[in-house]
Amino acid sequence: MTRAKRLVRPIMVALAAPRMMVGGQAVIEGVMMRTVGHWAVAVRRHDGEITVTDHQIVPWAGPRPLLRLPIIRGVVALGESMVIGMKALSISASQALPPEEGADGEEEDASFSKGQIGLTIAFSLALAVGLFFVLPIFLTTLFDIKSGFGFWALEGVIRTAIFLLYLMGMSLFPDLKRVFQFHSAEHMAIHAYEADEPIEAESASRFPRLHVRCGTAFLLIVMVVSIFVFATVGRPALPYLILSRILGVPIVAGLSYEVIRWAGINKDKGYVQKIMAPGLWLQRLTTRTCEIEHLEVACASLNRVLELEAKGPKWSDKVEVMA
Repeated sequence: MTRAKRLVRPIMVALAAPRMMVGGQAVIEGVMMRTVGHWAVAVRRHDGEITVTDHQIVPWAGPRPLLRLPIIRGVVALGESMVIGMKALSISASQALPPEEGADGEEEDASFSKGQIGLTIAFSLALAVGLFFVLPIFLTTLFDIKSGFGFWALEGVIRTAIFLLYLMGMSLFPDLKRVFQFHSAEHMAIHAYEADEPIEAESASRFPRLHVRCGTAFLLIVMVVSIFVFATVGRPALPYLILSRILGVPIVAGLSYEVIRWAGINKDKGYVQKIMAPGLWLQRLTTRTCEIEHLEVACASLNRVLELEAKGPKWSDKVEVMA
């Protein structure tokens, strides 16, 4: 199979997915999967056993039509996925890591409190905004650029370069290899589901580890969309320039999600497949070849949420899943 065909296949499989969307996320020694009304975390414990924890949810946008409007729906889905993702990490940490012994001799798990989850999300958002939206402004000011267009173009190039360097740096950490393997297993299990194949480790192993709806691909779209959004701001004084980047993040995120939806609607067009291809290339940095042990965990998580997901309310097919 040629390289081009290997890239096109996961795009076409994902864009032809069933109506009920499924999302996922690699966690510590496991995988979180979610549908509209449920999410589950499967973790391979330190003793080798796979444990699955499931939760029922009412999506923020479910009973609220206003939150399902274009652009807004993407921001809501992103925020919701961050909260669920942190809860999933907390569960995986408490189950995958050996319990620690407290001062009183009793074992303590490694789970996070609600306060810790909130602080972690706030810190992560602040770091992302600072690194990818504020820092590029200061780096661009180091160059003596008189043209507003030149400043805007260089800022976009620097922002994208920082993002790519960040992914390359993360891919070099040996400790993240297993997380990246579970990331691959998550994609492969979802591919099996979307292709209407058995959700089993052996079946999932035949699918590619890259997926068009991956968060890595979404972030690349964010980098590109931000260039066009911030072009409308021009080049005001530095304080207003920084403020525009911070306030513009939700708009960029919402528009980026609409790009993904647009790609799904136009799935049969060749140029759409080419547009989505760079997002797949980048996933080679955040995925690693996985084994049956990783796929077993991913399939256990996905099977649990699909088992729990009954026919939802009338707004189920309008709720965005971005896990």
